[in-house]
Amino acid sequence: MNPLDPKILARLAKNGIPAAEFESLAGGLCQIEFLKAQGLNLLLDKEVYRLATSIESVDDTLFCVVDIETNGSKPTRDQIIEIGAVKLRNGRIIDTFESLVYCTEISEQISEITGIRVEHTLQAPPTAKVMREFRLFLGDAVFVGHDAKFDYNFVSATMERAGLSKLLNRSLCTIDLAERTIESERYGLAYLNDQLSLYKEATHHRALSDAMTTTKLLKRTLALLPPSIANGEELIAFSKEAKRLKRPKLKIETSENEEKKSG
Repeated sequence: MNPLDPKILARLAKNGIPAAEFESLAGGLCQIEFLKAQGLNLLLDKEVYRLATSIESVDDTLFCVVDIETNGSKPTRDQIIEIGAVKLRNGRIIDTFESLVYCTEISEQISEITGIRVEHTLQAPPTAKVMREFRLFLGDAVFVGHDAKFDYNFVSATMERAGLSKLLNRSLCTIDLAERTIESERYGLAYLNDQLSLYKEATHHRALSDAMTTTKLLKRTLALLPPSIANGEELIAFSKEAKRLKRPKLKIETSENEEKKSG
């Protein structure tokens, strides 16, 4: 059976798998080391393999909050033009990562949104170099993003295109988490930043700035978790399975309503 089969991952996340059994499933110790190198946070604890996130408290879990800017939405044909990341543990920022990425094609629309132009990226390091450095920075931390699926899949595909292996890190989406801890009419990052005053220095659609705003949002949501959430895996499950909070109704005044009020 594939060691990355959802049933296997579920066992690793819950009670763990005896060492001999998992080594057989993985194809040996070398393959287990390869899984770790890809970001799977495996831990051998008393002859049982577990995910570190199933043991570590939420405070002790290492999060890497990531944001990317791209020149298009398709990782098969488009590319990352900027990446920013913030490492968080115990509520403290412990490191940051930021880099533009070499690119020769950026549309005027993308430049208007991000402020990034070809003249900026022509002087940037190549994709393979940035991805190697980011892989080392990320390690086996939980990959966090606002719409994490997009960032995670794009980064993973970019790593494969650069000759590296795909990502296996655990992931967490702050949209999912916010929908279960914060009542809001909308859950876009810029909207939440305005409503909650998360990061006053924010420059929307620049990678490190958005990663910093997302980090502030992550900290806000973690402070609102139910006390029953004991570890990183329970946090990930909560973000996917807990009931979403009911959104307040948008207060839209129509001309008819205005007439009724004045009548």
